Amino acid sequence: MASFRQNALKDAASHEAGRFYMQSGPVSSYFGRNVFDLAKMRKYLSKPAYDAVRAAMTSSAKIDREVANEVATAMKTWALEMGATHYTHIFQPLTGSTAEKHEAFVTIKNGEAFENFSGSALVQQEPDASSFPSGGLRNTFEARGYSAWDPTSPVFLLDGTLCIPSAFVSYNGEALDMKVPSLKALEAIDKAATGVARLFDPKVSHVGVNLGLEQEYFLVDDALYHARPDLMLCERTVIGHTSAKDQQLSDHYFGAIPSRVAAFMQDFETEAYKLGIELKTRHNEVAPNQFECAPVFCEATRAIDQNMLLMIIMQKVAVKHHLKVIFHEKPFDGVNGSGKHCNWSLTTDTGVNLLSPGETPTKNLQFLSFYSCVLKAVANHDYLLMTSISNLNNSYRLGGNEAPPAVMSVFSGSTLSKVFDKIMDMDESPEETGTGSMDSVNMLKSLPEIFQDNTDRNRTSPFAFTGNRFEFRAAGSSCNAASAVYVLNSMVAESLNEFLAETEALLKAGESVQNAVLTTVRKFIASSRKVMFEGNGYSKEWEEEARRRGLRAVENVPDAYKVWLEDSTIKMFESVGVLSRSEVEARYEVLDETYVKKLQIESRVLGDICLNHVIPAAVAYENILVKNIRDGKVIFPDEYKVLCKSEIETYKKISGFVNALSSDVASMVEERKKANAVADMTERAKLYSTNVKGLMDKVRYSADHLEMLVDDELWPLPKYRELLSF
Repeated sequence: MASFRQNALKDAASHEAGRFYMQSGPVSSYFGRNVFDLAKMRKYLSKPAYDAVRAAMTSSAKIDREVANEVATAMKTWALEMGATHYTHIFQPLTGSTAEKHEAFVTIKNGEAFENFSGSALVQQEPDASSFPSGGLRNTFEARGYSAWDPTSPVFLLDGTLCIPSAFVSYNGEALDMKVPSLKALEAIDKAATGVARLFDPKVSHVGVNLGLEQEYFLVDDALYHARPDLMLCERTVIGHTSAKDQQLSDHYFGAIPSRVAAFMQDFETEAYKLGIELKTRHNEVAPNQFECAPVFCEATRAIDQNMLLMIIMQKVAVKHHLKVIFHEKPFDGVNGSGKHCNWSLTTDTGVNLLSPGETPTKNLQFLSFYSCVLKAVANHDYLLMTSISNLNNSYRLGGNEAPPAVMSVFSGSTLSKVFDKIMDMDESPEETGTGSMDSVNMLKSLPEIFQDNTDRNRTSPFAFTGNRFEFRAAGSSCNAASAVYVLNSMVAESLNEFLAETEALLKAGESVQNAVLTTVRKFIASSRKVMFEGNGYSKEWEEEARRRGLRAVENVPDAYKVWLEDSTIKMFESVGVLSRSEVEARYEVLDETYVKKLQIESRVLGDICLNHVIPAAVAYENILVKNIRDGKVIFPDEYKVLCKSEIETYKKISGFVNALSSDVASMVEERKKANAVADMTERAKLYSTNVKGLMDKVRYSADHLEMLVDDELWPLPKYRELLSF
């Protein structure tokens, strides 16, 4: 039994760092080489076609089929010059990952081969839609679905294939992916934010969302990875006792990057640079074998697509280094899990960051308008926003003094908190000046000047303001960030629409712009107090205070998913044109179904490991102990109880845990069968989250204790001390 583990350890020890992709010369010499970007478009496209594509990228203008044919020919020419043989529409179904179906450029006609790629093939492809999660929007026998080119995200080359970022819809046009609601939410927030921004600058014609996605991950030697069935099938260890030393000393955090890891990082960064991903940061994270990379922020659609692409690249490059990248939020119990921090901001086409505090009272007022709208959005939909990042994987991580708690709050910092207090303390009817107008400008001058980064960070806040952006820290490392970002964009768009409507009503009543805006800001801040919190989000006091404020914590994931069906949620999505009622309901069903299937896999793997690995190893060691005890009794009949005391006690402990383990595994299987027999997916998810998951915890307790009792030579699985060290 132990030979498998011992062989894996030997293989891991033999792996040396190697470089496979390193590019000579500065990054600037090959950055974007594998992207069909604007510079390449100028070379391959006529000016009218180039202008049409650029308009589609920047203002969502439509591209007609004639232009599409020219663009397709240009893409094909460039791709063939780069050695490509196939093309694919790469899209983001509700699985949370990416999907692609490759088609060859080559066409045979009259016995002659030639490469062909039409505008229709560029614009639209028809992958089979029946096997993707749809939440009831599609029946299994209804297979037709369409992927459609998204010009806002650049086309690129990967492994000899021209990859075309695309949306994915059903035959009837319902969104079957993450991208369609993302694009609609961006349009909604653009329209809403532009309306508010024009109160201060009439020249603003577009507001975009910028996003910076920090990516945390673990690295494990692939030999050890393949010796752990749970890592292979679940991407996390369903059993495993903590190591005597892991992250207690914080000596891994920001420490020197191991040479083998540095070689891997350099290689995947090289491939990322070729694909136009502007990676900027790399470092050791808190847990052993945990690391982080982060790009420079960019437009939201591109940021999300590039993050999904980055995870693909990292996995491909890791193979060359005999490594496995683990994106699971909590692959190892007892050490920190991994997140994907979403740094979110709003920027006008005039170059103004609307969440960057200004240096003058008027600019402060513009900033406070947008800030108060975000506060109001979070206050209106705090549970939905927290639920948008809640799934089985992330439930193992949230609230564990390593990630934000599972209840929403907004950290603003001491300076902004004082500003809000000052605004709320102002008289509702300030004194009039000699000119007969409200002296709102003087009133605003009494506010303190706001600068970026003039307050400390709060790592316990799920949604923290960090100087010129909000950092949504609760998102999980393996997720498609679109799942949370389109929810955030949608609810902020709703809040901005409300802000503009109320301000315009005051303007029509004769108020000045400053007074109308300030009145609405004050109202929005007052209604957002319940989510504004500056303290320790891990404290017991905050748990109690959050309950008093009426904030709901995500304590059970399937229960939390029901917020998607609440009237306020559906009304919000429909009002901004992002999702219809049927599309919202479909996503709710997919969330429950995914939760059940993932937990079902985990519980089956846990049972298999215990029955086929743990119990046999424990029984084998019991047999050795029994032999020692019997030999001691024969050789030393009078003293054997004293001489064999340790063996006897160990045998009793092992027997107890083996019996408990066997019984709990059987109970877990029975509870799984009962849950599977329930037709209603919501009820099934509830049973899995309580009955099945509760027994999984009991099974793990016994298995982890056996790991500490059974002879190390007999233990069949690589242990944490081996998995988490290079």
